[in-house]
Amino acid sequence: MQQFDIKLYQSTLKENWNTFLLESNQQTFLFQRGFMDYHSDRFQDFSLMIYNNGELTALLPANKVDHEIYSHQGLTYGGLIYKPNLKSKEVISILKSVLEYLSENGIKTLMIKELPFVFLDNQTNNPLAYLCFKLKAQLQRMDLHSTLELKFKRYNRSRKNGYKRGLKNNLTVRETDEFKSFWNEILIPNLDNKHDVKPVHSLDEIQLLKSRFPKQIRQFNVYHNDTIVAGTTIFETKYVAHSQYISGNEDKNTLGSLDFLHHYLLEEVFADKKYFNFGISNENNGQNINEGLQYWKEGYGAHSITQGFYKIETSKYKHLEDIYV
Repeated sequence: MQQFDIKLYQSTLKENWNTFLLESNQQTFLFQRGFMDYHSDRFQDFSLMIYNNGELTALLPANKVDHEIYSHQGLTYGGLIYKPNLKSKEVISILKSVLEYLSENGIKTLMIKELPFVFLDNQTNNPLAYLCFKLKAQLQRMDLHSTLELKFKRYNRSRKNGYKRGLKNNLTVRETDEFKSFWNEILIPNLDNKHDVKPVHSLDEIQLLKSRFPKQIRQFNVYHNDTIVAGTTIFETKYVAHSQYISGNEDKNTLGSLDFLHHYLLEEVFADKKYFNFGISNENNGQNINEGLQYWKEGYGAHSITQGFYKIETSKYKHLEDIYV
């Protein structure tokens, strides 16, 4: 079996890391160091760079906690990032080399989360679930993303009626580079009142990330008589518009603000995208689904795609040696 060389990421390799991502089998900007490093004070980075005869071939964005490696606790997505033309046999060898490297360096487990297939350039080249099966990995969690393939969008009666209420109430949608009003007047109060939590990103953090990724991070607000009543923060990639945050004030159902907003996004702003990802409706580490939230998302024609979270014992890397016959 082919053996790959593993190097621990260092800041001096930032340009190499970022350049490789542009050529890899994924198209989200979350793995760019400018995004990963915004919360470097909270996570001990343990990202790996995988080489074949001196040529960078794959990456593993990761952080370390005690004797465990996570890919990556500070990111929505994870997994091995590699060139889109790699054969399955090479991907198997890469994961085997990574696990062997981790085992030899005292790391007992690798906690790895999938990158949903809609974010892959080559959606047929992703054997991670099979490799986890071979490694007897434990499925720790499974989330469902509500994802709309835009050519199949279809509004149910509730979504149509919500849009009509928005028209009747003379709502307007504006894109803005300003996040303060949405964060402080809509998002933070909503999350605090309903779930007793705060946004994953603070106001300062989202403004910092916007400055680093001005074209990929976009804010759309809904106004009623020039007062903000709802909004969404979109992370835009080549094929996917992903809703990072969606929130409206207590009058959102009466005004139809969220339906009005998403009609505008789906019909005008992102009509040429392949997918619109509403994100997950899971709670309790994937064990439950917020029925009302999922129903609302599926009212646009969205359907479920899975994202698995696996626990792999690094000592089992030899399980990947006997696959081919």
